[in-house]
Amino acid sequence: MRLREIFNIRAVAALLIASTLTVMGNTVFAQVQDSTVSSTTAAIDSAAKTADSELSASSLPLISTAVDTVARYKNMQPLVETKDYSEAYRSGSYYLLMFLLVCVFIAIIGKILKVYEISREMQGHKSKLDNKAIHGVLLGIFLIVSLFGVYWSYSVQGPMSIHESASVHGIDIDFMFKITTILTTIVLVLTHIALFGFSFKYRGSENRKAYFFPHNNSLERIWTIVPAIVLTVLVLLGFFTWRGITNVSPEDQKLAMNIEVVGEQFKWSLRYAGADNEIGRRNYKLTTPTNGLGIDFKDQKSWDDKLTSEIVIPVGKPVRFTIGSKDVLHSFYLPDFRVQMNAVPGMPTYFQFTPRLTTAEMREKRNDPKYDYVLLCAKICGAGHYNMQAKVTVVTEAEYATWIAKQSLYYNDDVKKELQLVNEKAADENNKIALNTNTIIN
Repeated sequence: MRLREIFNIRAVAALLIASTLTVMGNTVFAQVQDSTVSSTTAAIDSAAKTADSELSASSLPLISTAVDTVARYKNMQPLVETKDYSEAYRSGSYYLLMFLLVCVFIAIIGKILKVYEISREMQGHKSKLDNKAIHGVLLGIFLIVSLFGVYWSYSVQGPMSIHESASVHGIDIDFMFKITTILTTIVLVLTHIALFGFSFKYRGSENRKAYFFPHNNSLERIWTIVPAIVLTVLVLLGFFTWRGITNVSPEDQKLAMNIEVVGEQFKWSLRYAGADNEIGRRNYKLTTPTNGLGIDFKDQKSWDDKLTSEIVIPVGKPVRFTIGSKDVLHSFYLPDFRVQMNAVPGMPTYFQFTPRLTTAEMREKRNDPKYDYVLLCAKICGAGHYNMQAKVTVVTEAEYATWIAKQSLYYNDDVKKELQLVNEKAADENNKIALNTNTIIN
């Protein structure tokens, strides 16, 4: 009889390997335990020596043996650090991950059921599960949940994100937005009821045969003409609304106060027109550390311009913004005023509007005493894009007059000295050129 017939070679080999790993594990554990004990003993001896030196008669009195040392050194034991994960549970990524895990779990269960069904059919047993009926019921449940989501988005999320416009033209934009939202919501609800409702009602059944519906001229006309009419109404409404906002007559332009806004990475520069209500010319070739906007001070219209750090405008008075950029494409965005216009390098753009609610009135409407209007950049212009913000305040005309009187002129003494030095340098160069020319002629 051969050896492999008497002994199970694989079982013996597995037993030997397991025994070897057990012995090695015990050896390593003993070494670790010995090293731990030795290190602990050394630490205790060093601590004892330190305690003896610190608690000698010359320094501190000895501790009585009646003292409960366990209670005394209880607070000196290392504490287990506990982490607070409550913020992670409140983040959107956590719930997104949980949703994906639930979807994967459902998919796995579905595959398992499918394999079970196929194996039963191969054995000649008819499956008791009607997958078509299950899918129909799930689609019906999804229809109910989705319609509730639409209701929730309008009743809860809508009031959180949409508030009353702070500008006159914003009322027209909000009206256009509401019309578009109503029409698209009707289409959304009807199409989903038809899609999932029909999927539930006409789910597959062995007792019913599908009817082939190849063509219907009436339906073709309905779903072609009706969307065409709706889209035409929306496009015309948007066109006339935008045209009424941007096409400002010259008479209305003269009535508005002028403010220049220049974007750069990553801030906004604000310049107010002076008493003449006209902003001086800019030339990028004149940009210097002192004259950051490159203002041409040979233009006397720039002498009374004022540079500010925030936008303050009077309520009920039209304001015209001249928008520009020093480097890349930015976007002048005032969400509360329904204002957005690109800031393009080398090409000024304009936007004129009339504020209708002061900052104090908006705070009262929102029940937020710290709320402020803000100027943002709506273009991703670089790493510091998020930091392109400026405070916007709407006040009464009297408050605005007081504020603007306190703002300093852009054409200040430092700029005048720099211009004087530049002129002197240019004059010296002209004199040198003239002397060189006369010398060559002579």
